[in-house]
Amino acid sequence: MAEREVPSRVVAAERVACEAGFKKSCIPEVGRLLRLAAAAKPHGIIAESGTGSGVGTAWLHSGLGAGARLVTVERDEELARRAAGVFADDKRVSVLTGDWRLLEQHGPFDVFFCDGGGKRDDPRRVVELLAPGGLLVLDDFTPSPHWPPRFGGEVDELRMFYLTHPALDATEILTTPASSVVVGARRL
Repeated sequence: MAEREVPSRVVAAERVACEAGFKKSCIPEVGRLLRLAAAAKPHGIIAESGTGSGVGTAWLHSGLGAGARLVTVERDEELARRAAGVFADDKRVSVLTGDWRLLEQHGPFDVFFCDGGGKRDDPRRVVELLAPGGLLVLDDFTPSPHWPPRFGGEVDELRMFYLTHPALDATEILTTPASSVVVGARRL
């Protein structure tokens, strides 16, 4: 069976992560989902909170249409600088340094990979930043066979917020046996 090709910018961003000692990059299974989401919006405004070393950004970039823009924000200045270097030759990509709320100036978003700030501290604002029909991707969940979903023996209120939000059509997708993502589309 042939192995799936990893985009060159993903490899470059993974190298940056290794050099920086950054261990929280998105996994390839989530990356492929990000590429698909970006490709579904070829003229869209794509956003990411929590750039890290740029691995998720690179996956989003691999699906980025010629008419699309990608804006990502990282609060760690050194990581943001290093990640920006991976995309320095592509004017469609902006790497911002600072709080995730800097994204508000660039929305609404057709795709929002909320991997850093906002996901937990201001979920209502995260949903509000989506354009009608916009896709929201949230990773780093632990699969739960229960409804309502549970984590640590308790109802996972954060996951419930996104899965039952009245402005979203959302579902949870298993990415590995031990991880899942919540994907939602803002209702028109």
